[in-house]
Amino acid sequence: MKNLIFIHGLESSGDGFKGRFFRELFPGCFTPNFEEFNPKFSIKILLEKRMEQLYSILNKKDNWIIIGSSFGGLMGTIFTCQNPKKVLKLILLAPFLSVLELELRKCYSIEVPVIIFQGKDDTVISLSQSKNLAEKLFTNLNYNIMNDDHTLKKTLRSLDWKKLIQ
Repeated sequence: MKNLIFIHGLESSGDGFKGRFFRELFPGCFTPNFEEFNPKFSIKILLEKRMEQLYSILNKKDNWIIIGSSFGGLMGTIFTCQNPKKVLKLILLAPFLSVLELELRKCYSIEVPVIIFQGKDDTVISLSQSKNLAEKLFTNLNYNIMNDDHTLKKTLRSLDWKKLIQ
């Protein structure tokens, strides 16, 4: 049995556009709300808190398909790096991978199938940096550059999600 989770971005929530989209498309999809972003606290502290929350959810089951958006893509990548046997597939939407550059030595080649969608007009995440890091991290990578921006709203609606999560 597959378990499906959507991990929202930095300033979003599980109840945002993408969270609602995945719950409607896949009833039973987990779309949790993670610790809210507060600019008074460091990203590192926020990441630690959110990862604790993520581990408490994902450690209860196996066979996860993780969909992570932006900062949620970073979280999904970290979890997959540390627990590859618990993850069937990782789908990343404009993932915020640049923070991982310092952590790359801790991550070995991830063999889990990974599909990335990145907007060519993304002004939040560097396309070249993201692609370069993804190619270093993932050995089973399908990297897609889309005619979209960071939100990937056009892309989200146009993809065959039932096929993607098979």
